[in-house]
Amino acid sequence: MATEYGQGYGHDSGLAFTEGARRRLPAGLRAPFEGRSWREFGYVLLSLPIGIMLFVYAVTMVSLGAGLLVTFLGIPVLAAGLAGCRGFGALERARARGLLGLEVGDPEPLRMRKSGVMAWMGAVLKSGTSWRALLYALVQFPWSVFSFVVAVNFWAYGWGLLTYPLWFWLFPMYGGQGGLQLYGDGSHSIYLDNPFEITVTALVGLLFTLATPWIVRALTMVDRVLVHGLLGPSRLATRVVELESDRGVVVDTAAADLRRIERDLHDGAQARLVALAMDLGLAKEKLAEDPRAAARMVDEAHGEVKTALQELRDLARGIHPAVLTDRGLDAALSAVASRCTVPVQVEVDLAERPAPAIEGIAYFTVSELLQNISKHARATWAAVDVWRVESRLMVQVVDNGVGGADASGGSGLGGLAERLDAVDGILVVDSPVGGPTRVTAELPWRGERAVG
Repeated sequence: MATEYGQGYGHDSGLAFTEGARRRLPAGLRAPFEGRSWREFGYVLLSLPIGIMLFVYAVTMVSLGAGLLVTFLGIPVLAAGLAGCRGFGALERARARGLLGLEVGDPEPLRMRKSGVMAWMGAVLKSGTSWRALLYALVQFPWSVFSFVVAVNFWAYGWGLLTYPLWFWLFPMYGGQGGLQLYGDGSHSIYLDNPFEITVTALVGLLFTLATPWIVRALTMVDRVLVHGLLGPSRLATRVVELESDRGVVVDTAAADLRRIERDLHDGAQARLVALAMDLGLAKEKLAEDPRAAARMVDEAHGEVKTALQELRDLARGIHPAVLTDRGLDAALSAVASRCTVPVQVEVDLAERPAPAIEGIAYFTVSELLQNISKHARATWAAVDVWRVESRLMVQVVDNGVGGADASGGSGLGGLAERLDAVDGILVVDSPVGGPTRVTAELPWRGERAVG
């Protein structure tokens, strides 16, 4: 925080003061002078010539290609037209990004099983991105005409009427009339020429000027929807990317779990069993020479066997506890809570058991959260609640510790969030400094069997 205060004081203080003074103005008064308003107005102005060019290109290429479909030439012409629409779509995404601040991802690329011109034409014609880009070129033109007319008229009339007191003298000097004509027919005319009428005209212009940025912003909202919906990635492609990412997380998690199990076996139970075998071998050699020493070594080996069995039980519990399979989440979470260093209240309200995979993820989520409470929270109590809301399994762990838990920065909570995300789950951490901490996990519900 000291660094932020230091940066705000000194050579940037004048800029900060100006920005602060501008921020103190209501949004409606500063909107006509904001850079965003002028960028949006520039976007609307550019949309008309670009829309004409896109419309003419799309209609020409599609009509030509459709007309030549009776010959083989129609297919390459139509493919070239769709490819051109895809290219214009990329330019439109860049224009929306630069002027509207709209971040739209690139759509899915062409998927060609083979190389060559024929494969490329087939991929272009089969791609939904190509046809959405063509639809954008057709729809954007009439909308650009409407938005251009509305924006330019409001902008011109607003600033023109607002500045009317500065230029109304041109009418009597060069036009031969008292001022701007409001009404006129064959018998009489009404001119805005006295101070009151000039003031009212300027006030009306002020209203138009203040309203124009918001009208233009509403118009560009439609452009945002068009660009995002027709030129961005489809929902299916976005979902495929998410699933591919989730699959990578699942594979990495499984590999990490296998490495952990192998390490625990090698460094723990396996090492103890090797030492046990050596001790029993020594006891066997001493059995005839020194029965007491042999008995003592056998007794020590018996203790090692108990320790090794306990480590194997802990390891098996870390893989998938038997109590979870046999008795469900309520009993399994109660067993985990009994090993926590603080008192934990467990409440599981489920009419039926979820699928084993979801049940296991819920169990390990609570187990890891309770371990974090034992190690870092400095809490005096905790609570675990599990319930179902329609098609979601809700898990919530609360403690009265010091707080400050953060799921970002590569922490254990971050890894837990990635695991939940791999199955379309969500992890929400509410942990202000000073506590309390409330961690909510939301998992998809997939039921298999009723609770017996």
